[in-house]
Amino acid sequence: MISKKELLFQIVLHILVLLFFSFERHTGSIVVHRAIFLLFYALATVAITYYLMPKFLYKKKYWQFFLGAGMVVAMIITIEETVLEPLIFPNTKRADTFPGIYISLLGVLPVMFILSGCKFGWDALKKQAQIDELETTIQESELQFLRSQINPHFLFNNLNNLYSYALQESPKTPEIILEMSGVLRYMLYESKEQFVPLKKELEQLGNFIRLYKLQIEDRGEVRFDVDKIEGEYKIAPLILIVFIENAFKHSQSGQSSDIEIDISVKLSNATLEFSCKNNYEPGFSLDSVAKGIGLKNVRKRLELLYPKKHVLKIEEADNSYNVFLRLELEKV
Repeated sequence: MISKKELLFQIVLHILVLLFFSFERHTGSIVVHRAIFLLFYALATVAITYYLMPKFLYKKKYWQFFLGAGMVVAMIITIEETVLEPLIFPNTKRADTFPGIYISLLGVLPVMFILSGCKFGWDALKKQAQIDELETTIQESELQFLRSQINPHFLFNNLNNLYSYALQESPKTPEIILEMSGVLRYMLYESKEQFVPLKKELEQLGNFIRLYKLQIEDRGEVRFDVDKIEGEYKIAPLILIVFIENAFKHSQSGQSSDIEIDISVKLSNATLEFSCKNNYEPGFSLDSVAKGIGLKNVRKRLELLYPKKHVLKIEEADNSYNVFLRLELEKV
């Protein structure tokens, strides 16, 4: 069914075509017989644009389409020569005024090409809009799936640590549970949007780091430096947390003392620079950690949310694991 926008477009298009082909510049008026012929051509073109094109052309049945279009053109010329011309010019000898089929074709084909071409362009734009909408829907579904993986991943890592503290009857167990519930609340309820305020995300990073510092206790040092954020910017939630979680996982799995984790966040001219460095014991393999679900997840989300607007570098050198991420942010 034709939409209101398309109906308006077709009305404006037909008026412009009518004026262009039937307006006489010398007299400053519309030539009536030209307007009648044009209206007849336009009416006949409807058979091509709203029947033959959807039924054959868009289904790649090209021979059927061109055969049908040829039959429509032949019908138009036949009716024009045998019906319209005698009615409009009853006292005119056709041999003197109308040279024949070729002249009729020169009148019919330009109008049909213009009207059919504009209809084809309209349909192409509409189809592209549908494709864009479908791609957006697929992307949003994929992002929702990727985000849904973060909560189980976070729970899996932290429940193991919590279990070990519970076995040791550590007095810090209730505090760990409290901090863990706060982070989970943010993940479940406050980060459902595609983007969240940067300041809110950095606040949750601080809570997340405090949770893990409780587990490290006195086995090392954790530094978290955030430059003063000027302006209101937005960022995809739960991107930076993955790198911090991996840093703690490296250190806790690979060594029991002298843990060093250095995290910094800077913002300059809407460009966020995030750095996370941690050490690990010589001989500790990072393969299983580096290829885990967390990093695969965050790489995919960065590709979807920040195409050509991010730089991610991960380096392993001198018993240290370094992550550098640059993001081009947008204002709220």
